[in-house]
Amino acid sequence: MAADAGQQRPGTGATDGREAAGAPPEDAVAGVLRQWQRVHPGLDTGPMAVIGRINRCAALLQQAADAPLTEEGLTRPEFDILGTLRRTGRELTPGRIARETFASGAAVTKRVKELERRGLLARRPDDRDRRVAHLSLTDEGQALIDRLLPEQLRYEAVLLSGLDAGRRDELSDGLGELLVLLEGRLGGLMP
Repeated sequence: MAADAGQQRPGTGATDGREAAGAPPEDAVAGVLRQWQRVHPGLDTGPMAVIGRINRCAALLQQAADAPLTEEGLTRPEFDILGTLRRTGRELTPGRIARETFASGAAVTKRVKELERRGLLARRPDDRDRRVAHLSLTDEGQALIDRLLPEQLRYEAVLLSGLDAGRRDELSDGLGELLVLLEGRLGGLMP
């Protein structure tokens, strides 16, 4: 794939002159959109501009934002389970955790076993239905999430530090609107 004018060359951090000419740097999706416009000039690539950028941001954030978690030997989904139990402040079933964390029941079961093995959460069988488990944080699990959450939030703030507070709030509001729209249309499709 040939680089378009102003498109950043992967892995180099260099552009082909747009910045030197006074044009702002552009993201990887902008080049893809231009390529599609050349192939299909009348095509409305507006949805791709939004969804492509959200997907690209999600992938980059997934790589970068989990560094403090990795240092603790946690994955993002495990952190989400611990965080869900902490923020709700009560026992939850694996099914409820799956709904809260947008994960499949099988994935939650696997993660719960690992977190239980590490002594970070406890399982209590239901009094009426022994097939149902109630999960809660252990003291060690609560101490870990209470220590790690502020560190994780500081790290995430650094990732977003190029946006001023107003732009960050505007972006958050816009993404919130999109999320409500998608949850209304696709909510039944989530695991």
